[in-house]
Amino acid sequence: MQIDVAGIERATLAAVSPEAQLEWDGWLMGFDSGSVWRAKSAAPLAHVGLNALQASHNIDAIELQYQHRCQAHADGTTQAAKLGSNAIFRLADMPCFNNLREQLAQRGYAPVKSTWVQVAPVQAMWQVSTGEPADVDIAPDAAWAQLFLGEGLEAEDGANRIRNLTRAEANVYASLRINGPSGPQTLAGGAASFSHGWASVHGMRTHKQNRGQGLAARVLKALALAAQERRIEQVFLQVEAENWNAQRLYKKAGFATAWAYRYWCKN
Repeated sequence: MQIDVAGIERATLAAVSPEAQLEWDGWLMGFDSGSVWRAKSAAPLAHVGLNALQASHNIDAIELQYQHRCQAHADGTTQAAKLGSNAIFRLADMPCFNNLREQLAQRGYAPVKSTWVQVAPVQAMWQVSTGEPADVDIAPDAAWAQLFLGEGLEAEDGANRIRNLTRAEANVYASLRINGPSGPQTLAGGAASFSHGWASVHGMRTHKQNRGQGLAARVLKALALAAQERRIEQVFLQVEAENWNAQRLYKKAGFATAWAYRYWCKN
């Protein structure tokens, strides 16, 4: 199956909405001062090989873009410090990028965070649950945001993810709510974005005490319904290679891995 790499990469940045982005010579670069790596890394828009000279030229040019971006914010603020001057490369684990990986390693970059890009038909995701779908809203409420800020979660990272997801223009937000003793409570939620011919799933969260009850499947069902309303037939998501519980759910929802990637960064 031919995979629409460019569409998926562009849709990814549309969903996580970096502070700025740039498309250059077959690369898509996101610039962001937060902790969401997808929003502040450079990814190729096609899985094609580069010779050693081309790889070196591409790395030089991309590094310069990130250095210039940092210099433009070099005002001593926390935001400028977080932006950093080093590029982060998001590269598929494919032989066509061997020269790029070799060049990056020679420059002191190392791979981290193995992640799978998975795709599915929207119809298959809709069939993942027989339960009632979650509610879908065009804007998140405080209870949806609290899923990223609860006990055991890193507050700053959660706040950054909320900021990036809610800044996007084409996102919707699913919440599975119950009426608790102090009012409505959100037990599970997620977000979907619609752009470049794709639906994409982001920010899937379930309260720790409510996991294993099929709630995330009902969130996926709701997001699939939102995609169907927009006549979008294909969906993708990204899941960390070590997140086995999520992978089991996504497999049940019809997802299959299109490619795996790692971030290449300097310490």
